[in-house]
Amino acid sequence: MFEKVLIANRGEVAVRIIRACKEMGIETIAVYSEADREALHVEMADESYCIGGPLLKDSYLNMEAIITVALKTGAAAIHPGYGLLSENPEFARKCEENNIVLIGPGSVVMEKMGQKELARKIAVKAGVPVTPGSDILESLDMAYLAAEKIGYPVILKARAGGGGKGIRVVRGKGELSSAYDLVKKEAKSSFSDDAVFMEKYLENVKHVEVQILGDLKGKIIVLGDRDCSVQRKNQKLIEECPAPVLSDELRRKMYEASKRLASEVGYVTAGTIEYLVKGSSFYFMEMNTRLQVEHSVTEMVSGVDIVEWQIRTAAGVEISFDQDEIFSNKHAIECRICAENPENFTPSTGKVEMLHVPGGVDVRFDSALYTDYVVTPFYDSMLGKLVVCAGSRDGAIRKMRSALSEFVLVGVDNNRDMHMKFMNDNIFIAGNYDTTICQKVL
Repeated sequence: MFEKVLIANRGEVAVRIIRACKEMGIETIAVYSEADREALHVEMADESYCIGGPLLKDSYLNMEAIITVALKTGAAAIHPGYGLLSENPEFARKCEENNIVLIGPGSVVMEKMGQKELARKIAVKAGVPVTPGSDILESLDMAYLAAEKIGYPVILKARAGGGGKGIRVVRGKGELSSAYDLVKKEAKSSFSDDAVFMEKYLENVKHVEVQILGDLKGKIIVLGDRDCSVQRKNQKLIEECPAPVLSDELRRKMYEASKRLASEVGYVTAGTIEYLVKGSSFYFMEMNTRLQVEHSVTEMVSGVDIVEWQIRTAAGVEISFDQDEIFSNKHAIECRICAENPENFTPSTGKVEMLHVPGGVDVRFDSALYTDYVVTPFYDSMLGKLVVCAGSRDGAIRKMRSALSEFVLVGVDNNRDMHMKFMNDNIFIAGNYDTTICQKVL
């Protein structure tokens, strides 16, 4: 097992990883930007080092600075969390070149599954259903030809996209030229890779993902599934485990497909395979080769500490449990608490003047907030994740209503009231909602 782990991230995920390491007896090293000098993860870690200015490119995306700290402190491994460098194959290669374990599936798998059009081909090889699509579009003329072949509406995707960026839906020929240019520009700016491909756009679908865990011996375990259909501008707001209204047969097929895909690429550690679900059919969308923000709901239901097992499998530890030992008789819901204006959803900043976190059995708030903490404009607006678990979905909804009503955050505008609106909405309560739910509720 690793003696020291460097956490190449910030905020709630850095705190989450530090807690897991402490429970495992592993020393932790935090890195931080000048804007995060007073951050909670800096205080919680055994060692902390400033690596640059407030901008991401100067600090949390500064590969050389992070690896220099890891070498200086004797860190055997780096945990990248989610976002930032977590799915960057170049960073993974740099770690490997310096004999540092990046806690993830490795640079080769990361590169394969990070190129979305290549991931589609691997999914097809593994017998996983995919929507009609194209190869990389080298020109606008190729895009027009592909759209005619696939049939409108289509969706343009950046090969290296993620986090809701590098995506545009095109409903007709007249929209394609501008959408193509926009996606390429956004992809170049966000991912330094402007390669774009096309898929058939499916309307009124559920967004369901399957959490897997693999070890170096090739053992693959499915830890459960999650519904992530409550999204605004392709950004997830609410997740629940398991996904409601899926039939047992559909769930079985999705789990089997996920295991085949993970085995096809020799996947190790924690990963997530995302699908679009329409009726009794499902289609591969992408694979996230990292920890997901919403891993918490799966932990609550399955009884497995995903972060601890992510670290263990990266260290070569074999998975000690079997598929039939995974719990599935509970239901968990997660609400992402974000710093934003409740009227127009613009990002909010400010000092936390008062913070009251709800409690009770199976209620948790994953966050790095504390009273007097200053929310700056430099980073993602998510402040924390309010998660509840109960013996039924109805019970989980009632528990979330109670937790939201008890949650108090003064000093920073946030979206608590928006989440309460969902918990009282008949469409959400029925469970058969899809990715259009925000248009109906908000």
